[in-house]
Amino acid sequence: MALDTGTEALARLAEERVDHRFKGLPPDADGLTVAELTRQGRNLFTGGFTTPVLALSAERLEHNLRLMETYATRHGLAFAPHGKTSMAPQLFHRQIEHGAWGITLAVPHQVRVARAFGIQRVFLANELVDAAALRWISSELDADPDFRFVCYADSVRGVGLMDAALSDAGASRPVDVVVELAAGEGARTGVRTEAECAAVADAVAGARTLRLAGVAGYEGEVPDADPEKVHAWLRRLVALAVDFDKAGRFDGLADIMVSAGGSAWFDAVADVFAEVPDLSLPVLKLLRSGAYVSHDDGHYRELTPFNRVPEEGALEPAFRLWSQVVSRPSPEQAFTNAGKRDAAYDLHLPFAQVVRRDGAERVATGVEVTGLSDQHAWLRTTAEADLEVGDWLGTGLSHPCTSFDKWQLIPLAQADGTVVDYIRTFF
Repeated sequence: MALDTGTEALARLAEERVDHRFKGLPPDADGLTVAELTRQGRNLFTGGFTTPVLALSAERLEHNLRLMETYATRHGLAFAPHGKTSMAPQLFHRQIEHGAWGITLAVPHQVRVARAFGIQRVFLANELVDAAALRWISSELDADPDFRFVCYADSVRGVGLMDAALSDAGASRPVDVVVELAAGEGARTGVRTEAECAAVADAVAGARTLRLAGVAGYEGEVPDADPEKVHAWLRRLVALAVDFDKAGRFDGLADIMVSAGGSAWFDAVADVFAEVPDLSLPVLKLLRSGAYVSHDDGHYRELTPFNRVPEEGALEPAFRLWSQVVSRPSPEQAFTNAGKRDAAYDLHLPFAQVVRRDGAERVATGVEVTGLSDQHAWLRTTAEADLEVGDWLGTGLSHPCTSFDKWQLIPLAQADGTVVDYIRTFF
């Protein structure tokens, strides 16, 4: 059974020894525990950290956590942020401290991590037909009556596989499933039509080991998404819940779950979920946006709903990757020692932001990242660029989902560089 609060598991993270596994950390810290290193309060720039090193802003992280807590409360939404973004149990618990209903995940391994750190509510935003994983989920449910687990279903075949695996495991508690409505033809997973949704719901009703808990989907997959199309799809999702309720499919539940929400259209989710009519049971309106926790300097900074509704506030990019200029072969070119192994690059290249030299920091005028090799960033420099070998270059990153996964232990640093914690990730 998972720990009730995760406190003991988080404490064990602090007792982990710092060594060569964790890039960027001070070599002279080898052998210290994470707790011991944290208590030293080293400075990111003068405390022996080596480049490249990724840092998470303590102030901006806290701002983002508070902003989304306020947003969800204001709009009457329960919140289960997608934990696959960070896979950092410390952040899971901070999100729950800031009002999150639970944590959303994508694959069984991630659920195992969450359970090892005491997470009591998990929404698996994916279909689950792996017999070994279902046996484990069943054992967790049977051992812990307070554990709630919900996953997608989008086919009669999948429902049958789930029921067979859970029956073989001797499951005593049913697994809650939500019927996933696809975002349209050519979208990712999900049932394409309402008639097929009803067939999947019928299959769930006929399975002893499953229970229909609601409906869900992901509006970020709407083809050629724009506000009108996203709102229309979300209204389809709500209408599906209404139809299921009228048919008595949710009898015996405590509430009806209606869930959506990536990080690009959560304003549309809030708009449409506010329109959900009264049903036979209370409705759990579950938002799942996860990239907000660190935000970014590219993809989500451009797409964030707060750009469309600025009166709601603004998220702040919380990551900065520091690397060092190691080569300046010409006035138009320079190279730092961070590459694809260190920086997210699947959507945008890193953004040159600041240069540090001799303790002074300035805007990286005339510096542009134009490419990444395995361990080098290619920089194009103009005549305005004041850049020398040995300078530290601070870059912003795009797409937090592929930033966290490159670093196992990330310094959490205050604005003055003081490191106040280290965030452990599990990918």
